Order: sequence, then C-alpha cells, then structure tokens
Amino acid sequence: MSAVQSSPPEFDYLCLIVRPEPDWGAARAALRTGLDYDRLLRLAAQHGVRPQLIAALARASWEGVPPEVRAECDAFQHYHLTRVLCLSDELRRAGELFARNGIALIAFKGAALAAFLYGDLSRREYGDLDILVPGDCVAEAERLLGSLGYSGPFGDAEFRHVFLAFQQQYAFVRDDIGASIDLHWHFNGTHSPFPLQPEEAWRETAEVKIGDRRIATLSGANLALLLAGHGTKEAWKKLGWVRDFATLVQREPDLDWGGIFRRAQARRCGNAVLLGCVLAEELLGVPVPPALAKIVQGCSAVRTNADAILGLMRHGAPLAPVRPYLEDLVLCDRRWDRVKSVVRQGLTRTAGDYLAWPLPPPWWRLYHLTRPFRLVFKASTRLRLLLGRDREPEIR
Repeated sequence: MSAVQSSPPEFDYLCLIVRPEPDWGAARAALRTGLDYDRLLRLAAQHGVRPQLIAALARASWEGVPPEVRAECDAFQHYHLTRVLCLSDELRRAGELFARNGIALIAFKGAALAAFLYGDLSRREYGDLDILVPGDCVAEAERLLGSLGYSGPFGDAEFRHVFLAFQQQYAFVRDDIGASIDLHWHFNGTHSPFPLQPEEAWRETAEVKIGDRRIATLSGANLALLLAGHGTKEAWKKLGWVRDFATLVQREPDLDWGGIFRRAQARRCGNAVLLGCVLAEELLGVPVPPALAKIVQGCSAVRTNADAILGLMRHGAPLAPVRPYLEDLVLCDRRWDRVKSVVRQGLTRTAGDYLAWPLPPPWWRLYHLTRPFRLVFKASTRLRLLLGRDREPEIR
C-alpha cells in the first residue's frame, strides 16, 4: 500500500522480531549481513521493544554481538525485571486496597496489558501504571493512593480539580521507589473525542492475575478501541504500540472489526482504527481485517497519515513540536471537531495559567477570562521573536 522508501536494516530487523509471528530465518540472515548494534539498541529503546531484542539476540546465541552491547542488554534486563516486579506489586496492592474499600478498578496498558496479551509481565516495556475508576470515586481513590505513599506532584486536590481535571486523569507518584500511577476516570481529555467511553469499558471486562490477585482489565473490542485511540493520539511513535495492536488483531481473528470501526466512527474517530490496522500490516505483516480492507483502500486521509508515520518511524525523523494537548487533534475525523477542540482548549484553565499569573484560590475563576488573552499575548510574543530573528540587521 505504502510508497515509503526502504528503511535502515536495524529498524527492519526490529520489525522482523517483534511481529506476532517473528520471521526468525530472515532475522538471522539480517544479523549475518552486519548491523550497527549501537543503533539497533538505541532504536529498540526508542520504540519500547528491548525485551524482544534481547530475546532475539539470545535466540541467535549472541552471534556477532559486541561484548559491550551484550553487557548493556544484560544491565537493562536486570533493571527491567526489577521494575516489572515493583510495578506489578504496586498494582496488586492498589487492587487489594480498592477492593477492600468497595471501589471498582480497571487496570489498562502497562502490566495489565502485558499479562493479558502476552501472558508475561516482562514482555512489554512500561514505566507507570494506569487505572480507571468511576467518576464519583475519584476523591476516595486519591485518598487511598495517598495511604499507599503516593502524592500528586501538581498541588493539592483543590488545585488538581481546578487546573487539571480537564485531562480526566491525575498523576500520582511515589518517590521512594520511583513508581507512578495515573488515576483515570476517562480515557482522554474533555477537549477531543476518543474511540472508547468509560461506560462501555465497565460493561465488559476480563481479568488478569497480578501476583496473588485478579485485576479487571480491558479485552476484545474495548481493548482494540483503546489501543487504536492511544496509538493515534501519540502519533504511533513507538513500534511497541503497533506490536500490541497487531498482536490483538492476530490473536483474535473473530473480533467484529466492522462493529469496532462503527463504534469508533460514532465517536467521530473511526480513522484511528483504520490507521492502526494499516500500520500493523505495513510494519509487522498482519493483514488488515477483511471487514475493513475496502474501507481502508477508500480512505485517502488514513493512507496519507500512515505514510507520514511510516516515514518518521523508519527513518527516525523527529516529530514536529506540538503544543501540549493539541496532539489529540489527530483523533478527530472531522475538521469541525478539530476546530471545536482548539476552541475548548483556548477556554480551559490549565496549570500554565496559574504559573504565569499566580492568584489566590478565591480568584481562580478569573482564569476563564484571562486565558484567551494570555494565549494571544504568548503567540504574538513568539511571532515577534521569530520576525526579529529573520529580519536583516539594521545598518547604523
């Protein structure tokens, strides 16, 4: 489908070994042609697939791998396994405490996804935990996380409610062990659509075993919608995210992909599902589900976006800087939704408003009025700096 130029052999090698059914013959042949192992390791780290790279090199008996590269792999493996044990134990503790206090919890991404998709907590790279709770339980969930040693790095509960609630998630950290938990009551911010809604997630869950405890997680169509939405929102910057989506497509061929697409389309972000399918086929050899093949072929916007992402992934070109929260615009199928999203963001108070002009709590409502002016001033300042930088020097 894609006209994207061929990619470096190190990236091609990663694609061979992380696909749901790795091509071990082609992978071993690629090793024998000679690869830049430093670059290979950097790419694996960038794309979140170091566990797969280490397993593949070990399968090939570390043939031709420089000793210093193998030492770096061994060091990462030790760190990764230690990290996995720490995060999985934190998820187990949170699940136990929430259940004891009558709060439902769904774990997604991270350890829960590793356990569900791969049956092994160590077969994905992840740096934090994501949990979903009912919207009316957020305050109690915050209190419980506090009892586990977690705190919000951005002010107290009142500050979070005023300046961060639009994200529909709060981050909590435990500095002593370097763990973080993202507490969600929705899968995306208030300013843009997302393929999966919380009420849909609560209606159908699966379970994974984390330590000695069973934790609810997403599965089937709901998982497909989450992975497609998250990957698209993040511009599919990591091959590991494509691997997750491709693994689900390969593992569950009986999923109603036509129905999954229609659900996302009803949320005005159906292209996210199509884009995930195209990338899974182009990079990892997993065919687009038959129910979506004709739809993909007829959607020029998806093909254009896929080619742009493939070019960036294959050649390592840096993504253009995007203003915070504007990256979500790519989820919108319609231009009008993108316009509405920008307007909503322009009127939403954020922590940046407080940092630019700290006011006492009784005056925080003023930020609704001052934010548009601050954004205009900020944009005009940047424009003046840009014009000043490009202007010819004045001769005196």
